[in-house]
Parts: sequence; C-alpha cells; structure tokens
Amino acid sequence: MTTCTTCPYCGVGCGVLATADGAVGAEIKGDPNHPANFGRLCSKGSALGETISLDGRLLQPRIGGEDVGWDTAIGAVATAFSDAIRDHGPDSVAIYGSGQLLTEDYYVANKFMKGFVGSANIDTNSRLCMASTVAGHKRAFGSDTVPGTYEDLEEADLVVLVGSNLAWCHPVLYQRLAAAKAARPDMRIINIDPRRTATSDLVDLHLALAPGTDVTLFNGLLTAIMERGATNTAYVADHIDGLAEAVRTAQTSDLSDTGLDMREIAAFFDLWIGTKKVVTVFSQGVNQSAAGVDKVNAIINCHLATGRIGRPGMGPFSVTGQPNAMGGREVGGLSNMLACHLSLEDADHRAAVQAHWASPAIASKPGLKAVDLFRACANGRIKALWVMSTNPAVSMPDADAVRDAIRSVPFVAISDMFGDTDTAKLAQVLLPAAGWGEKSGTVTNSDRTISRQRSFIPAPGAARPDWRIISDVATAMGWAEAFAYERPADIFREHAALSGIAADLGVDFDISGLTGLTDDEYDTLAPVRWPVSAGRRGGRFFAEGGFFTSNKRGKMIAVEARMLAAPITPARPFRLNTGRVRDHWHTMTRTARAARLSQHIAEPYVEMHADDAAKAGLCPAVLARVTTDHGEAVLRVMISGRLRRGEVFVPMHWTARFASAGRIGAAIPGVVDPISGQPELKGAVCAIQPLQPRWYGFALGHGPLPEALPTDYWALATTKTGWRAELAAHTDPEDWSDLAQEICGGRGDPITLLDAARGIVRIAFVEDGVVTGALFTAREPVALGRAHAVEIFDAEPDVNTLLAGVPRTGQTDPGATICACFSIGVNTITSAIFEQGLVSVDEVGAALSAGTNCGSCRPELESLLRATRDRDPAPIAAE
Repeated sequence: MTTCTTCPYCGVGCGVLATADGAVGAEIKGDPNHPANFGRLCSKGSALGETISLDGRLLQPRIGGEDVGWDTAIGAVATAFSDAIRDHGPDSVAIYGSGQLLTEDYYVANKFMKGFVGSANIDTNSRLCMASTVAGHKRAFGSDTVPGTYEDLEEADLVVLVGSNLAWCHPVLYQRLAAAKAARPDMRIINIDPRRTATSDLVDLHLALAPGTDVTLFNGLLTAIMERGATNTAYVADHIDGLAEAVRTAQTSDLSDTGLDMREIAAFFDLWIGTKKVVTVFSQGVNQSAAGVDKVNAIINCHLATGRIGRPGMGPFSVTGQPNAMGGREVGGLSNMLACHLSLEDADHRAAVQAHWASPAIASKPGLKAVDLFRACANGRIKALWVMSTNPAVSMPDADAVRDAIRSVPFVAISDMFGDTDTAKLAQVLLPAAGWGEKSGTVTNSDRTISRQRSFIPAPGAARPDWRIISDVATAMGWAEAFAYERPADIFREHAALSGIAADLGVDFDISGLTGLTDDEYDTLAPVRWPVSAGRRGGRFFAEGGFFTSNKRGKMIAVEARMLAAPITPARPFRLNTGRVRDHWHTMTRTARAARLSQHIAEPYVEMHADDAAKAGLCPAVLARVTTDHGEAVLRVMISGRLRRGEVFVPMHWTARFASAGRIGAAIPGVVDPISGQPELKGAVCAIQPLQPRWYGFALGHGPLPEALPTDYWALATTKTGWRAELAAHTDPEDWSDLAQEICGGRGDPITLLDAARGIVRIAFVEDGVVTGALFTAREPVALGRAHAVEIFDAEPDVNTLLAGVPRTGQTDPGATICACFSIGVNTITSAIFEQGLVSVDEVGAALSAGTNCGSCRPELESLLRATRDRDPAPIAAE
C-alpha cells in the first residue's frame, strides 16, 4: 500500500509517496500531484526509506537508564513539573521544542504551557532558524505573513537569492527555479552570498559581499529606488507609512563597506529597479545574525517602496529551514507568541485564547527565548526542562555551555526517537517518541501550504506521538478534560476553530473553513494553502494593501547598517561562517543512518581560501584546530576558491556521536538579535592552526557504529554493512595490530603490510575468508580511494585488493561520490565526459543517470563539465 505523506526535512514541504517494504525500509518517490514538488525529491528525501530501521531507536521509557512503563515515566514528568510550579512558580519550568514537531504536537505543547502551566517558557529550535523573519514581518506587515507563493519564483523575471544556498538547502525549489530559467532564458537570477556556492552556478550575477553587510546593500538599493524615481507613489500613498524616514536612514549607509566593486553594485541596482517582476528570496544568511530583523526589513522596504508585493512574480520571500517552522509559528510555538498569530501582549487576544481553551491561566508576558532559556537553566532559574525532538547540546551557540546548563537542571526529560543524542545523554527521563512514517498530523511549508504527514508503518515498541505524550502529562497534572484528544484530527479541528476567532480579531491566519472536517476528511485532506475560510482560499497578500497593522498600512522601517558583533583581531583573524551540506540534515540523527548520504561528505571540515591556508601552514586534507573565545573544533581542511580571503566555512551537522571534536556550535558565541533573539551563527571570529598529529588513519568495520574510537581524533560515517572512520593520533601505539583490532573490532587473523620508512601501516582481519575490519595509516593524510575501499569492504572478501588500496587491472576507482542517488563518483563522471565527449548535464545524465533523480548534484556536474573542458584526462584505471 502506498501512502501520500510529506517529507520531514526542509521547509519546501515536498509530497512523498511511501510504500513500506514489510521489513525495515520503504520505497520512496516524489508525489507528482503535490504542489510543492510535483514529483521531485532531493537526495535526502529520496533516501528516506533507508532511515526508518529500528537501529538505535528508543523503544521504551527510561528513568536513570532503566526501562520503565509509561505510567511511571509520565508520573515522573508530571510530578517534577508540578513540584517546580508549586515551589518556584510557573516560570521555573520550560519546554524546548522543534520545527520537526507536527502542528498538532506543537499546538498541544503550546496550550499546555501557556494556558495551563501559565508560563510562556516554551521556545523551539525555530528560534535559530526564522525568528528574525517573524519579527521583520510583524514590523512591516503587522503579522507574520508570507505574502507570496512558490509559483512566484517561476513567474518572476528576476529572482534575487540572499543568504540562501538554495541548491543544497532547498534543492527542490532550486530545481523549480532552474527549470523556469531553462524554459525562459531571459529570466535573471542574482545570488548575494559571501561564498560562491553550488547555487551560484545557476546565476547571472554573484555578489560576494562582506559578511554582515546586507543592510548596507539593500539600503543602497532603496536609496537608488528613490533617486531614480522608481517608487510606486500611488501604492505608497495609499498603503505605506515610513518611506521618508527609511530613505533618510538608508542614505547614511556606505556601499564601500560591502566590499563589492561599484560596477557589480550598479549592475544589481539596474536589474532590480529595471525589472518589475522581482522576487527576493532570503534564508539563514539573513536570519542568523545579530542584525537579522533589520536585514529582513531592509529587503521588505525595497518591495514596499516599489509596490512589488503580493502580485504574481513579485515580493519578498522567506524560505524556512525546517519542515514545520511555519506550523510552529501558526500555533504560537515561539515564546513571544500566542496560537493563530495572536499577540501574547494583547489582553483581548489572551482572553480569547483562554476562553477557547477553558484554561485556568494564560501566560501574560513573553517567555524566555532559546539562548536566554538555557542561560536560565545555567543560573538555576529553570527547575524542570522538557526537550522535544531536537538536540540543543549540538545546535545551540555556545554549545558546551548549553550542555553544561542542561546537565545542571534538577529535572530533565527528553522526548526523542533516539536515546543516544548528545542532549538525550543528559536527561533523567527519556520518552520514546514516534517518528516520521509512524505518526500523523499536518505541517505547513514556506508558502503557507498545509500538508498531511501520514503514518505508513507502526510505531515501534512503546513509542508514542508527541501530542499524546504531552496530553498524558497534562492529564496526570489534573487537566484531563482539556487534553482528552483521541486522534490528531481532534486537535486540528480545535486549532482551526481558534483561527476563526483570531480572524475576527483582525489577524491573518485563518483556517476556520477546515473546522468541520470529519475524521475521514482529515485523513484524506489534500494540500491546501491558507487562508481557508468562508470568504477566501489561498492566494497572495498585500497587492492592494490590507495590512494587519492598527491603521491597516504597511510600515517601512528605518534600519541602520551595523558591523558584525565580533571584530577581526590578530588573534582571531578569520570570519567563521556556518551552514549545511547537501546530503545531511541538522544533527544527523536521521540522515547519518543512510549510507549513501554520507558518501558525498563523510567528515566535518573547514573550508578556506588557498592563500589563507598557506599562511597558516595548512595543506589540503590535513587536520586543523579552529578556535574561538568560546570553544574549538578539530576539522579536515578543504581548500577552495569559493570564499573571500579571511573567511572560512564549517558545516553545523556533526555531533559527539559522529566526531570527536566536530561540534562547531561549541565555538559560536551566544550573540543574538535584540528583537528576535535569533543567534548570530554566521559571524564569529576564529583562529586556525595545524593539528600536526603523529599519524593519520582510515578504518573500516562491520556492524553498528562504535560509541567512540581510541584515537585523539576520529570521525564516523555509515556504510552499507557497517562504518568507516577517519582517524589521527599524536603517538604511535606499542602494537599496531592490537590498536587495529581495538578500532575496527576485526575478527580472525591480522594480515599486515608495513612500510617503516614511510610510516605506512595497512592491517586487515580475515575470518573464514571474509574481511572483518581494516586499518590504513600514514604520516600524512592517507592516500586511499575511500569509495573504492568501502565498495570492496562491503562487497568482496579480497583482502589483497583492499590492502593495496587501488583497483585491480581494468577496474576504476569511482572517486568521491557526486551523485548520492546512484552512488556515482567523480572519477566515473570525469572519465565519461572525456571518453564520450559529454558537453551538458543532461548528456551526463543520459550516459550515467547522474543528476536524473533528485537533481541535487546537477550544480556539481556542471562544475565538473567546466573544469574538464580545458584539461586532459588523467589516467584513473589501474595499470
């Protein structure tokens, strides 16, 4: 049986067709009828079926490491919360949730905390994602309203991408944009990003502006709009306040601060002003900043001044990072919001919500935002903490301090699918939560489309959906009647009914037209874009005004350019940017389970300019220590020409589960936007020094990932039959065979190749003709075709071929994986380009299938085509 559901990764909200295989996986396809993706999926979505096995799952509630029944676990949470509230007041307890919760889960958690506990201390990892957009929207529009739709990306004549590596972070939207440009070659795309990313390969103009200067650039654009007479005077007169002050402030910005050539800036201004149908897409490069709200408003100002909003192909467009960041915003999941976009600080709004919930209390002031919440944990203000479906000990800035803060709270409960995350290891009570494919509810994507997530496999062991766990705790605390939900549809109907009350109070969010859904209608609900009411369904906002401010007029906000919080110094000479890689997600609790998703990038790294690397004494592939005033990480060095000098990039995914020192969050200071509370995750300063280990290593093992490895540095990744590891140590072992056996758990007899002169050791263990483990070491980074070694280890018992590290005669080392969907490596692709004379990505796809499934690798295929056109092929096959 095939089930229509929704992908649990980014905010694109792709429809998925899932067919359980009856074992431990599922066949996954894109839903051709879903309006977000029309059948497309990215590499992560395509691999979802490989992530639903029970390996490592939390199957039973635990207290103090011992399995207990649900009644005992629920009682422990209820007692801890009740005691803290009785002794220290409602603000002594807190919930930290996740944009990966379903809307129904989010709604119940928000109702529990704000309406029954009586505290707004419920925040979420969406605070790290889109809080600055929420605040910017509210300042400009009077509400957290996304004005446009995905179709605008295809209908625009100019798309400006700001702080968004769309190709890797929102691949399906990138594919839609690429298809639109192919269909309409006159469409123009501009990429504004300090780095040259995979997205940059699609664009007509890349502006590598200095980090943190987005406000300066868009203030310059606003000034040019005014000077060239490009304002829409009628629209501004009828619908907008604040133009004059916004322009006066914008005129004080110095465009030289952007680091851009004035000709580049002029080209950008000419295109933006001279093109009526403009969409400006922005994401984490804008939001994750101590000036994030001002950046959002600087962008919105330009659209309001020109009236380019709410019409086909026009408007500012925020793309969210998480699958249900929007749904969380809709139910008041952030600590300064009420459900249905109502205001926590408005007495009438509070009264309406309290009446609808029939609750004994209602929070009357904003609660603690994420960074402040964990600081309150550290200073003893929080006595009971409940973390749901997220891993703040890794993802938060100042992550070591956050880890210690969680550890210091008298009572910590964690609801999660896994009990071995960095955060779960800090809890007294572990609550097994149902995950994707096992639970049902709704999510809302970046363009306000509500879609169903549906279960297609049973929840394993004692796992329960989050809404039920929360309801069970509320019941144990004496509020059974208000939380007597039997199914997600009950919660959805209550939420929809409250949205009708909110609409009567003048807010934007309204799905009251879905209040009367029967259980069957809820189960079969097709994707629908809000609002959904008696008078309106879907569409865009603000083309004819109709803002949600007190006077119904939009607000242009005067925003001043500000420098990044941390200045570059001789001791900290590099600007540190963080972000995502193509095939991993957040802290890898799901994606690391799919072997093919670790083939593309299997290890945490620091990317830097060649000149900077040379000055720091760093060569490609060596290890380096990245240090800030708050912490450090040890990372593989990747040298590229994609960054400006003085800037480095580090991915944010690696945890203590997968690397010995890859948690870059530990090095990021907890500097936040003063309005949104969103951390500045892209503006730290750091030093970089060579690690200089005695030896480097690469290991292969069968079975589950080890908890850790007995070396100074290690990084783990999954393979089809087990795992692979990168290693380094500062001293040689007394016995290499003993160390190899301890690392890879190899069974059988060791076969050793030793080159003492070069410090090269290769050891494999063979039992009954099967290679059970292997270790390769050298004084320098191990020169070994990883993809080839993994393939041999997974599939063949040929120990000599494995230890040789090169293919046998006539075989080819596929090289580092480029296409994760079909496991096609760079050497295979490069050879085909030369041997078959391939000149386009489509021809590569026809020859090898690379790029023909999810399309996420197409930018890299294009880069390979460009790189190989002007050079001779290097021999790859073994002699």
